[in-house]
Amino acid sequence: MRNDGDPDGHLALDLEKMCRHAVDRSSGQLLDITLEYFGYDDLITYIASSSSQIKHLRLACCYHISDEGLIKALAKLPLLEELELTLCSFSTEPLEAVGRFCPNLKSLKLNYQMYRSFSIQPDEEAEYNEEANAIAKNMPALRHLQLIGNWMTNMGLQAILDGCPHLESLDLRRCLHLNLKEGLGKKCADRIKFFQHPNESTDGSRFIFGEIPDGGRSYESEDYLSGLSDDDFAFEYLVGDDYLGFEDYS
Repeated sequence: MRNDGDPDGHLALDLEKMCRHAVDRSSGQLLDITLEYFGYDDLITYIASSSSQIKHLRLACCYHISDEGLIKALAKLPLLEELELTLCSFSTEPLEAVGRFCPNLKSLKLNYQMYRSFSIQPDEEAEYNEEANAIAKNMPALRHLQLIGNWMTNMGLQAILDGCPHLESLDLRRCLHLNLKEGLGKKCADRIKFFQHPNESTDGSRFIFGEIPDGGRSYESEDYLSGLSDDDFAFEYLVGDDYLGFEDYS
C-alpha cells in the first residue's frame, strides 16, 4: 500500500484502516506486504502478529516506524525471506534482530539517497561501517544484498564479503566511499555472480533519483582501469551519460 498524499494526514489514517482490513481478510495467510509513506509501530506490529507467514516485507519512507516497532514485528516473522528498508531512519538494531528472529532471510535491501562522497577521518570510519558490520555478523545466509547509497568504506565491504559467503548478487550503486581500484573490486567481481558497482546508473529505482553534481570523477577513469584486463570483471561497464560522477576520495 502506498500513500501518495500527506504522510501525516487523513489519507494515511485511511490507509492504515484499509491495511488492517486487508490483513484481517487474509486470515493469517498474508505472504507479502509493502508500506510506503505511512504506518506507525502499532500497525507494523499488528500486521506481524496477524500474519506470521509473511515472507516479504518492504518499507519505504516509513518515517514513523521506530526501531522498537520494527524489532517487535521481526520477532513475529520467523519465515521472512526478503526485507527491504528504503529511505527509512532505522539504526543497526533491527539488522541485529534479523539474525535472532529471521533465520530464513535470503535478501536484504537497505537503500538511501547519496549525492557525493566526503572525507571520512580514520577515527570516524567504524561509525560509517556499523550497518555493514551488523549485516556481516548477523546474516551469514544472505544470497542477495542491495545497499544503494550506503556510507560504508572498504572496511565494511570486506566485512560483508567475509561474513556473507553465499552472496550471489551485490548492489553497491552510489556507495561513494568505496575505493574499488585495488584488489577489492576484482574480488567482488570474481566472487559475486551479479555485481553492480558504485558508479552504475540508478535508473529504474523508484526512490533513488537525480544525478551526482557535476565536477566529480567517474570509475571509468584510466587510473581505475589500468592494469585490469577485460576478463577481470564479470560485469559490463556502462559508459557515457549513464554514468554518475563523484569526487576522488582516495
